[in-house]
This record gives sequence, C-alpha cells and structure tokens, in this order.
Amino acid sequence: MDDVIRRRAVVRGLVQGVGFRFSTEGEADRLGVAGFVRNLPDGTVETEAEGTPEAVGQLLEWLTEGPRGSRVDGVDVSELSPIGEGGFETRH
Repeated sequence: MDDVIRRRAVVRGLVQGVGFRFSTEGEADRLGVAGFVRNLPDGTVETEAEGTPEAVGQLLEWLTEGPRGSRVDGVDVSELSPIGEGGFETRH
C-alpha cells in the first residue's frame, strides 16, 4: 500500500465566488482524496488533502489551474501529518 500524505494548500487569486470550492470537492472525489476546502476571510481558498502521494499531487497540480472562471495567482503548499480522515467536504 502506498504511504499516505497530507498537504495544506492556500490558493491565491480570483478564487472566491467562481465555484472553486465546488470544483475542488469534485476533483478530490474523483481522485479519491480526503480532506476539506473552505474560503478564508482574506479572499484565499484553503484546502487540506490527504491520500496517496500520487493522488494528492494530482489535486495540488489541479489547484494551480482551478476551474473555468477562476484565476490562480499562486498556491502555497505545506506538509501536515495525516490524520486518517475519510471523505472530502466543503466547509463554511
């Protein structure tokens, strides 16, 4: 079995009010990644993703582009310890 990793990504740009969270949840579900996505008060979107290195890496790569209608100016990624989370959700 592959190792499980967890990463926190903060996405900067035009990422609120454009379906970014909804699209991120769909992409995470497609990849089998656990975690969450939420808007932050400063206009960024925070995602925590847990899964295989390959799946998490694919989601992080997707975050650099985002969904149609968004504009990603940058993604800041940091390492976290896995917590054994199951499923992916949008938090408010």
